[in-house]
Parts: sequence; C-alpha cells; structure tokens
Amino acid sequence: MHPIASMTGFARAEGTLDGLGWVWELRSVNGRGLDLRLRLPGGWDQLEPALRDAAGKLLRRGNVNATLTLKRESEAEAAPDPAALERVLALALALAGRIPGAPPPRAEGLLALPGVLRAATAETAPTEPVLAALRQGFERALAALDAARRAEGARLATVLRALLDEIAALRDAAVAEAADQPARQRARMLETVAGLLAETPSLPEERIAQEVALLAARSDVREELDRLASHLDAARALLAEGAAVGRRFDFLVQEFNREANTLCSKSASAALTATGLRLKAAIEQLREQVQNIE
Repeated sequence: MHPIASMTGFARAEGTLDGLGWVWELRSVNGRGLDLRLRLPGGWDQLEPALRDAAGKLLRRGNVNATLTLKRESEAEAAPDPAALERVLALALALAGRIPGAPPPRAEGLLALPGVLRAATAETAPTEPVLAALRQGFERALAALDAARRAEGARLATVLRALLDEIAALRDAAVAEAADQPARQRARMLETVAGLLAETPSLPEERIAQEVALLAARSDVREELDRLASHLDAARALLAEGAAVGRRFDFLVQEFNREANTLCSKSASAALTATGLRLKAAIEQLREQVQNIE
C-alpha cells in the first residue's frame, strides 16, 4: 500500500518546442472530492479531457488549480493586428488633424498601444507535437505534485501517530481514574435510596430498583473506554493501510469524539472529568490534522 498523502502541494514543469515555451503550475489544497480547475490559453481547450483523465488516475481528493502559460522564445515573433492597427491609425490621424501644428503619429507609438501587437502564440494553431509535449509536461507536473503531497503526508503521519499515542495515554489514565467510580457511585446510590425512603416510606421496591439501575448505568464508563481502545486500533490500521483513507479517518474521529463526550457526561470525579477534557482537546487536534489527508 502507498503511504498516506496530504491534499496540499505545489509543482511546476516547463519546456520548449518549436520556439514555443510553456510552463505548468499546479497547486493543491484540501477538498471534499477531486476538483481540477484548469486555466488554459484561448484556443487550447482540446487539452482538457486528457488532463482530467490523467489527474483522475493519480489523485483522489483535493482542489487542484492547474495553470498553463505559453510564450514565444523570441519577442520578434510578435506581429501587428492589421485591423487594430488600422483603427488606431485612423483615430490618431483624425486627432492630429484637429490639433493645429500637431506632428503626425509615429509608428513606434502606434505599435505600443494595447491590442495592436498580438503574441504569436495567439495566432499559432495547436499542433499535435506541441499538444503531446504539453500533455507530457502536465503529467510530469502531476507526478511532482503527487510526490510533494506524499512527502507532506509522511510528515503528517508522524504528527498523527504522536496524537494517537497521546490519546492512548489519556485513555489509560481514564481507566485508572474510573476504577473506583463504581464504589463512589454505590455510596451515592445508598444515600439516594435512604433519602427516598425517608421521604416516602411506602415507596415500591420496583421504583427503588429503577433508581439504582439508572444511577449504575450512568456511572459505568467501561463501554466508552473499551470502544475508545477499539477506535485507536482502527486508526493505527488506517495509517498502516495508507492510500486514500481520509474520508474513513474523518468518520472514525467523530466516533472518538462521541466516546470522549459520553465519558465526560458520566464522570463522577473531578480527575476523570479533567482527563476527559484533555481527551477532547487531543481528539480535536487529531480531527484538524485528519482534514488534510487525501
């Protein structure tokens, strides 16, 4: 199995072919699914199906922005747009004619106006060799992005293991602190029963049994602690499995939180409550980190 991967990363790939330079830049952040957003120059949309297919084969989750920049190696390749040049020339001559003594428009001034010069890339129709080079360049950038996400995932796995160890230690502390909780609760039950009998001497035994059973159920935290141990085993198994386990890990952390909440609500001692709150804080840190897993 592959190790876990983060959903955040950056990669860049560049090259040239037939005098055309190109640059791919890929940025990835967290996302519920895989959302590839492509920014391609006008007239190059035919690349999109192959790019989406390549991304879908390698990535499972994340919002990925992919930008393609094209540029001719020689600026001399830029050429005037005849229609735009005619328009600005006519306007310049008309304006010069209305201003007494105004010099005629100069060629360099006209060519410097926005829209008069067009980059050669805008005029160049995509050829199959160039399209193939751009697809290969995208795949290189995609592989580099995947490597960056896996490197970040390795660092993330170290953090997750440390948090799971902390939660396990707090769970063990809770087991020790809850060991004498039944004895304390039995004492409370006896006080409660004595109070009920003092107020209502004829109270039915069934009612007394119900009160005792209810208090006993509220004080027993063994199930929560056992389930928490099971969740820890499942979390470590997910880390060992690797690959795209983010969604399952996120669901599992919700179960961690549910057990910690119930533990706090059933606690009969300040020490156990304090441990339960520390558990909740560690689980919240775990949840925040899990959000980054692919």
